[in-house]
Amino acid sequence: MNRKKPLRIGYVGSGFIAQFLTVAMTQVRDVELTAIYDRGGAEKLAEYAKKNGLGEPVLYSTVKEMCNHCDAIAIYSPNYTRLAVMEEIADAVKEGAPLKGVICEKPLGRTLAEAQRMADLAKEANLLTAYFENQLHMNVINNALHQLRPQQRAMGPFTLARSTEEHAGPHNSWFWDPVRQGGGVLSDMGCHSIAVGRYILTPEDKDLLFLEPVSVQCDTSLLKWGQPKYQKVLMDTYGVDYSKAPAEDFATGIITYKNPETGQLVKSQFTDSWMYDKQGMRLSMDALGPGYAMEVNTLISPVEIFVGDEAASSVADAEKALEKSTATRGLLAVQANEADLYGYTTETRDMVNSFLNGKDAFLNFDYGVQVTYLVQAAYMAAEKGVTLDLTDQKVQEELKSYRSLIAQGKGAEVLYS
Repeated sequence: MNRKKPLRIGYVGSGFIAQFLTVAMTQVRDVELTAIYDRGGAEKLAEYAKKNGLGEPVLYSTVKEMCNHCDAIAIYSPNYTRLAVMEEIADAVKEGAPLKGVICEKPLGRTLAEAQRMADLAKEANLLTAYFENQLHMNVINNALHQLRPQQRAMGPFTLARSTEEHAGPHNSWFWDPVRQGGGVLSDMGCHSIAVGRYILTPEDKDLLFLEPVSVQCDTSLLKWGQPKYQKVLMDTYGVDYSKAPAEDFATGIITYKNPETGQLVKSQFTDSWMYDKQGMRLSMDALGPGYAMEVNTLISPVEIFVGDEAASSVADAEKALEKSTATRGLLAVQANEADLYGYTTETRDMVNSFLNGKDAFLNFDYGVQVTYLVQAAYMAAEKGVTLDLTDQKVQEELKSYRSLIAQGKGAEVLYS
């Protein structure tokens, strides 16, 4: 049997998410890490790739040069750099680089205008696209949906979905900076929860955007990291001043959708926080339908370990057990394969197979634009203190150029008022 040539991937970005997705790549066939943009962490990432049979990645000093040695570029760099990177990629293709596709980690843009420009540039360059939103690829979710399809066909689809992502806060300073990041926890993690809630509610065999957004209500709050004690922690650790330009550390809201065929209204509730001081990151999803339900909690594991005080004082590496873990002792949950649990392996496999077959991934840049639209609508609803009517054309037009006060560095007006 003739195997396809592997898809050659180049990374722009070698930080936390790039490292996680490289672990996922070790579980996927027909892909090589060929090139890495030469910035902090690139050498370490290249060594990991070589050690684990992912190829012999070369470090490049320009994005343009990378585009001549890859089939696809993965944009894993910080949010505030992504549009500039995409512009460089598009220019390189116009100048003759033989690139086939581009990947972007969530969010596609800090604003709807940025996200739309990312999608437009990819189209202009005739590139295949993959929007990396891992939670829609989680096997626990898709297996539960598959198991419940007969009940849905008999009783009707889900009417309520709830999704939560919470941990104790990001790793890097730019994540805490609302201007560079594009907001706070709603921008960082609300995109996950909003996307997966809509996905769970979508009836079987319907398009990902089948359900029509009707309205959104949202509350953004600063509950922990605005306190003087924790403001100082942020200033000392990351150089970010939350007394002047804070971002929200808690967001919750509800989006109402309409089934255009039946008129049925369904609701998706999202809750996200950077103040979850428990075992580590928790993804929690549940959904209710007529006579059936599903529930996911990633902190429930078949493996537990215990570390006593004496042993903990000798070795302190909390994240060996679980991403965003805040403890090095006591009874700790362990996930044997976090990359697979969170959907990173499945989304990588989908992208590789899709690109090799000349197709967009399951989630493309157009889908990423729609997720950004709903995230920004949630910010606008919170800022205005209203339930935002998403069927209003004036609202739709306003969102095209909207940038939240929090993302402008004026969060004190919203969060301290």
